[in-house]
Amino acid sequence: MAIIKSNWVNCTRTMERSAVVFADEAVLIDFSLLGADIIEDPIQKGMMTQNKATMMDFSTVVGASYTEEQKKQMAISLAIENWDVVLASSSRTGERQAYSYTREASIAQDAKQYPGAKALGVRVNFPLESFNSWARVQPPFDVPAFEPKADIDDTGKITPKTDQQGSDPVNARLSRFEGTYNAETKITTALGVVKNVGVIKSIAINVKGLNFPHGLSLIIKDNNAEEHVMFMGYLNFDGWRELRWDNPEYISDVRNRELRIDPLYPRSTPFVKFGGFIINRDAAAIGGDFVAYVKDVKILYDKAVLEPVRDIDDEAIWGIVGQKEDDRKRLESQRFGASQVMRYIERMKQETKTDFSADK
Repeated sequence: MAIIKSNWVNCTRTMERSAVVFADEAVLIDFSLLGADIIEDPIQKGMMTQNKATMMDFSTVVGASYTEEQKKQMAISLAIENWDVVLASSSRTGERQAYSYTREASIAQDAKQYPGAKALGVRVNFPLESFNSWARVQPPFDVPAFEPKADIDDTGKITPKTDQQGSDPVNARLSRFEGTYNAETKITTALGVVKNVGVIKSIAINVKGLNFPHGLSLIIKDNNAEEHVMFMGYLNFDGWRELRWDNPEYISDVRNRELRIDPLYPRSTPFVKFGGFIINRDAAAIGGDFVAYVKDVKILYDKAVLEPVRDIDDEAIWGIVGQKEDDRKRLESQRFGASQVMRYIERMKQETKTDFSADK
């Protein structure tokens, strides 16, 4: 798998929309919200497998060649243990891949930082030999930017909400993976997507290191589906630490910015979505097992456009953005649905016993 290495500063100027800019803060993704809380594992009784808030059902857009039982396996969420760890091709052996995975980590109730919260635990089995390597930690599916709000029951059934207005118009217009907006703190806590993003000023990751000398990079995708990789720092420390990336070309004085106005609808409002992490191991560094924990990712950014007052619902009339999102979802289902079904079939074929039956 090729890694696209680029700096966010290369595209910031093209995303500016307004001469008046207001910096906002948002939590791009908080792993404490992604704990498994519904749908029991069919083999390991008592263990939940999916995260209720982020359930997605890709069976609604696949072909008719799948059975109903197979279609049930196409429902998945951003639950931490569903995430993938992909090793560099030069390091990807069957054994190393088997020992590279994610786990839901619970922080102790008496911990000094984030007591009782959950975190993304990552294990990577790097080669022992002296050559460079990397591992990519990524969500099980591309986080949808326009998924409408929905009611989700304990079986994972998704029912779209028809009336999203109510007494909180700000949260009502947020899509499902944009999370929620807190009016007191003025911070949006998202589940992987933040919209109306112009220039990113800073990024912070709260991570627990275990004195490994490996590097950590963040992958962010923009509304053009382009990946941007920011190097956050090295993990050669013990305990929780905030790794921070500051945009070296951020221009504070708007008089020095390149300003322009672009069309709005049906051009989607600029957004960023979480694409994953990259862990780099240098050839001179220690190999073998690597472990780290991530709590959340935060961003400081300028708004792309000021919040407009829209007296006509463009999308309700034309449906252009919704059609594009449906097409993306269909492509995602073709990639994800088949692989998920094959994993399910392979798991059902596995032998669960570890010992031979006793002779009689």
